[in-house]
Amino acid sequence: MTTGVRRRMGVEERRQQLIGVALELFSHRSPDEVSIDEIAAAAGISRPLVYHYFPGKQSLYEAALRRAADELAARFLEPHQGPLGARLLRVMGRFFDFVEEHGPGFSALMRGGPAVGSSTTHAMIDGVRQAAYEQIIAHLGIADPPARLELVVRSWVSLAESTALIWLDGRRVPRAELELQLVHDFAALGAVSAAYDAEMASILLAMLADEPADGPFGDLVGRLLALAPAVTSGAGAHVPAQRLR
Repeated sequence: MTTGVRRRMGVEERRQQLIGVALELFSHRSPDEVSIDEIAAAAGISRPLVYHYFPGKQSLYEAALRRAADELAARFLEPHQGPLGARLLRVMGRFFDFVEEHGPGFSALMRGGPAVGSSTTHAMIDGVRQAAYEQIIAHLGIADPPARLELVVRSWVSLAESTALIWLDGRRVPRAELELQLVHDFAALGAVSAAYDAEMASILLAMLADEPADGPFGDLVGRLLALAPAVTSGAGAHVPAQRLR
């Protein structure tokens, strides 16, 4: 008869194990609700041993958030091939995969969780947003983005984040619809900006040049054209006479 012997972990290996255990627990419940005792039990070690690797729950929480932030930023990585609309739709699919897998942890990361006010946590959140921004700019192939384009992309990243947080609270809208809607939102933000600025108009036209009719951006155009008759007739009824001349 052989007896199993528990392998002794090295310091870094044990730290990574504890981070993984904590992140898994934070994925199902708010970090505020998870105790060091629970983390120790899930890792199969004693509470004092957790403190040997991390000085407190806050430091373990921040380490878990760092791993989550790195993973979330990686969800925006996408090969620069094919129509932009399809690329963004795949990015949104991976983004919502993360949101769904790590609901409470995602909320904690974006809202600050028990680390509200922590400069470390704020830096992690800003890092995720900056990584997402840089990836989108890279997909557009623009080395020196103008101010209006930066505003569009950063606004869209913020919109995706807030949409996901709202969706987690009840999931009342089908996820696939939200993913497509967010891709449409990107085009819509660009179109509104293009209406005010010639440089943005040229960027938008270049962005749409290779988009297929059955792609996400083509779908948006079709939906808007279907609305156009009702919108124009309704608007015409309310436009002052002097504006119709």
